Amino acid sequence: MSERTTCAVIGGGPAGMVLGLLLARAGVEVTVLEKHKDFLRDFRGDTVHPSTLRLLDDLGLGTRFAELPQTKITEVAFPDERGRQTVVGNMDHLRRFGHPYPYIAITPQWDFLTLLADTASEEPTFSLRMRSQVTELVRERGRVKGVRYRTEDGTTHTLLADLTVACDGRWSLAREQAGLRPKESSVPIDVWWFRLEREPGEGPDQLRPYLRGSKMCITVPRHGYYQMAYIARKGLDAELRARGIDAFRRDIAELVPELADRVGELTTMEQIKHLDVRLNRLDRWHRDGLLCLGDAAHAMSPIGGVGINLAVQDAVAAARLLARPLRRGEVDERTLAAVQRRRTMPTIVVQGLQRLLHRVVVAPVMEGRRSGPPKLLTTILGRAPWLSAVPAFLIGVGPRPERAPAFARRR
Repeated sequence: MSERTTCAVIGGGPAGMVLGLLLARAGVEVTVLEKHKDFLRDFRGDTVHPSTLRLLDDLGLGTRFAELPQTKITEVAFPDERGRQTVVGNMDHLRRFGHPYPYIAITPQWDFLTLLADTASEEPTFSLRMRSQVTELVRERGRVKGVRYRTEDGTTHTLLADLTVACDGRWSLAREQAGLRPKESSVPIDVWWFRLEREPGEGPDQLRPYLRGSKMCITVPRHGYYQMAYIARKGLDAELRARGIDAFRRDIAELVPELADRVGELTTMEQIKHLDVRLNRLDRWHRDGLLCLGDAAHAMSPIGGVGINLAVQDAVAAARLLARPLRRGEVDERTLAAVQRRRTMPTIVVQGLQRLLHRVVVAPVMEGRRSGPPKLLTTILGRAPWLSAVPAFLIGVGPRPERAPAFARRR
């Protein structure tokens, strides 16, 4: 037996939850399907950028978000060849653009998603179904008509929809089944995430990159712990795991000597989570009845932590363009193409910046050709620090920031 909704959203991540909330506030019947039982997963992207903080204000959620545990990152810096920090992006410059949030908030993503889910549940047309794993698209005469999903008890259900939106990440099942293939860009790195204890009041609330040889480690300050990103050349995961946890602890102690006294907290390689870094983009984000957003449309490198911000802005733009056609039952491929047209430029710009950073900063370090950013870059930023406003804006706000549509705003 089948059910029906107006818009089925696959995936309860930032893009899916923002889209669900905004469409529900427009009076659109929307159902979000999330395969997990909750939002509690380690090492999801936890950055909430200035443009997203302003969006939360638009939605009337700024005060509630401010009550969540968070640290505030005000600058992005890299050590040069002498070990000195070169500020590449100073968020304080955002004040010059009249932006009220000159920082990136680092907040547990499960808290952020729970806030969005709780708020959306106040809307009568919103439904969130946890433990609901989409297994295939429903198609009829070439058009996507909804999805089939499996619940925890193994039962398969059919959910028909006027529009299905794939927000199911870089390994999107919906995208694959629709025959949409992203174009991949080469990436020189992978990332391994883990955590180490942080003493109360220890260290500044700033990202700290450490370089040694062809390896890099970034410490992300959190409440009670450091989220650690170990960065090395792509394809090393099997080798790292074969070397074992003792060798990995030695690498971290050499890279981050300030935390050498606590690497003993790492007792097994199971604590080290591998991220296969991808940088790609679909040429076409849609099929008849299906739209891809966020990582399903364009996977981002973790450089700059911009993936979540782009995904959220995709969702806002989509809600603005889709709300009226969905209410009228008039969504067609021209409407879906309009969403892609609006979001293609900022995606290309940000991915271009990431490719440039990969080529100029990251790859030479991974290949052992240099132990820091190019000397020309550090010299220019040292003599004209105001130039750090440009990457701060691109990272923190983005080339085309999206504000909440009028129908979704609340005091």
